[in-house]
Amino acid sequence: MLRIRTPPRFTVLFWLVWFCILPKLGKAQSKTVSEPHEVHIAMKNVMYHYTGPIAVHIVQLQGELVPNKVGSIVVFDDKNSFTIAMVSAEIAISCTALAQALNEDVFSAADAPIKAVTIESKNNRLVIRGKFHQKKDVPFETIGTVSANGDGRIRLHSEHVKAAHLPVKGIMDLLGLDLARLINTNKVQGIAVDKDDLIIDPQQILPAPRIRGKVTAVRIQGNDIVQVFGSERDPHRAPKQAGNFISLRDGEVRFGKLTMRDSDIVMVDLDEQDPFDFYIDHYQQQLIAGYTKTTPELGLRVYMRDFSKLNSRSPRVAAR
Repeated sequence: MLRIRTPPRFTVLFWLVWFCILPKLGKAQSKTVSEPHEVHIAMKNVMYHYTGPIAVHIVQLQGELVPNKVGSIVVFDDKNSFTIAMVSAEIAISCTALAQALNEDVFSAADAPIKAVTIESKNNRLVIRGKFHQKKDVPFETIGTVSANGDGRIRLHSEHVKAAHLPVKGIMDLLGLDLARLINTNKVQGIAVDKDDLIIDPQQILPAPRIRGKVTAVRIQGNDIVQVFGSERDPHRAPKQAGNFISLRDGEVRFGKLTMRDSDIVMVDLDEQDPFDFYIDHYQQQLIAGYTKTTPELGLRVYMRDFSKLNSRSPRVAAR
């Protein structure tokens, strides 16, 4: 029988590669493939615009920007490319902005059952008015309290209900069975009916970027509806940044023409006397009106002008 002798040095080298190097390469490749793309986000005292009239006041927020497509990265300039998954947040939305969101997004279809919604706060109650489009625009009004639902949505418990200025027993009598069934279908996103209560899902009623999180507490404060999401704020996740800001850390993010791995980008308000007025559709104009700095660790600090102050403070940007 013919035997092929392997040189001793080659044998040692072969087993060294097989047992020591290849497993580490495999782990490295596996780590690269499974490496999360989430970008940690934190905000403090930010007036965040979804559209011109629809804005929310983010008192504080901690969470992640999660890419909407598997294997992709967060593209900050494309608000449809990611979802804001909130771990902890306190967000206030005015009654006017909430009504605007309902009219522009939830009930915007031509065959939507409800139109012309208005909302105001009165004596720690929400007063919602509108018209039943499918009932020849009959006006309605409901007054009720708000609370956090067990599933993370907001419950509006109706105490007084009127249709055509006449009192009725409750929401179900006001809507009628057919209309209630229509609202509870997928044709109306973010609104549901539960007996005599309206259930509002903040995750679905606002435009992009979408948010993900459960409401754990809610209250009426002046003309605002203040929502608390998730658990208490984690001090270890909060960036060491003073003033009003939006912070993007870790993961991979594309910011304008810059693509940063192990990201370290903080957008800082130039005027700390009021909330950081930020509009993602026009953030580059806000950036141009300010200035940037690079940290010793190669992080990026972007000092930005409030969106509402661009025209008055920066004629060059206004001209653009």
